[in-house]
Formats: sequence, structure tokens, C-alpha cells
Amino acid sequence: MAEPRKVLEDYVATGKAMQLATLSPDGSPAVCNLWFAYQFSPDKLWFISRPAREHCDNLRRDPRVAGAILAIELTNPGQPVCGVSFSGHAAQLPVTGIDDQIAAYAGRWPSTSRAIDPQRLASGEAHHLVYEITVEEWVLYDEQNFREQPRQLVKAHL
Repeated sequence: MAEPRKVLEDYVATGKAMQLATLSPDGSPAVCNLWFAYQFSPDKLWFISRPAREHCDNLRRDPRVAGAILAIELTNPGQPVCGVSFSGHAAQLPVTGIDDQIAAYAGRWPSTSRAIDPQRLASGEAHHLVYEITVEEWVLYDEQNFREQPRQLVKAHL
């Protein structure tokens, strides 16, 4: 039988974009779609964004986030669903001292390397900043490997 943590890590690695929910000033959820990079043990997700975007304003005010990563190519509504959801806290990272996070993101998405070039970030020339999500809870949803119980809580590695 498949081990849930291994399946979850495979699905996060397979996923390309995540849906991220932040909290608006009135407490209502706001969802956006973002490219992401990841790390396990500790479990982190990174994204880049322009700091004036709604989700960035929201997380500066309230760092609580939740999101989902779909790990399948969508072909029809009857196919088994495989993906993960998560909750945690997000923060804008400083513009220096984040070489590992930049390397992880730009390594996964090479076309973004100029947007988050360390020298441009440090000098204030970059239009994007790097954000980090500390994942505090994972939920694996897998109708393919866990037909009887597709929803699996998976411990986050902090």
C-alpha cells in the first residue's frame, strides 16, 4: 500500500500551480492562483508576487493561509481526484539572505530568475518579492491510491 507522506510529496512535486486563500480585511476569503516551489522537512512553499497584489496585502495583515495543489491533468469529471490541501502561515521574505529560497524557485521556474535576481531584490529594482508559506497541516486527497478513505491527514514536518 502507498505511504501517504510519500504520495503527498510526489503530488506537491508534480503540481505546477497552487490556489492560495488569504483573508480579506472583512474576514472573507480571497483566492488566487500562483506558481510555486517547495521544500520538505521543514515543509515550505514559496511564491513570488508583486507586493501590491491583494493576496500580499492580506497576508501582511493576517498571515493565515490555506491552499490546494492539484496533481492531475484534468480530463473529465469522473476521473479520480489526486491532490493536496494545506494550511499555515505566510510571510514576505526579506530582500537579502534568501539565496536558498531564490534558488529553489528560480530552479523550478528558470524564466523567473530575472524577476527575483538577488542583486535586483537588494537594490529595490525588482518588481516581485519572495513569499514563504510555513505549512502546518497537510491533507492528501487521493481517490486513486486510497479509494476507501481518500482523505488522509498527513503530519507536516516543521
